[in-house]
Amino acid sequence: MMNPFKMLGDMNAMRQHAAKIQQALEAEEFEVTRGNVRIVITGNQNVKRVEIQGEANDDVRQALNEAIKKSQQAAAGKLTELSKSLNLQ
Repeated sequence: MMNPFKMLGDMNAMRQHAAKIQQALEAEEFEVTRGNVRIVITGNQNVKRVEIQGEANDDVRQALNEAIKKSQQAAAGKLTELSKSLNLQ
């Protein structure tokens, strides 16, 4: 029989580890330049800067962040459905 207190401790350790990973990803930046377009994005998929022909474009940056957020929410929804079907929740 599994010890429920040990399971809670293990879950807490996993959450702390995940938080550390998320912080490390937020600190990393990736830059891509193609032609006249430059994009800077963090490791956790937050678009920090979009430049087109050397000019920052906040509308494009915000649109990209919104699209990424929607795709992440859809993925989370699918994972929730999968975990329910596998009785993991």
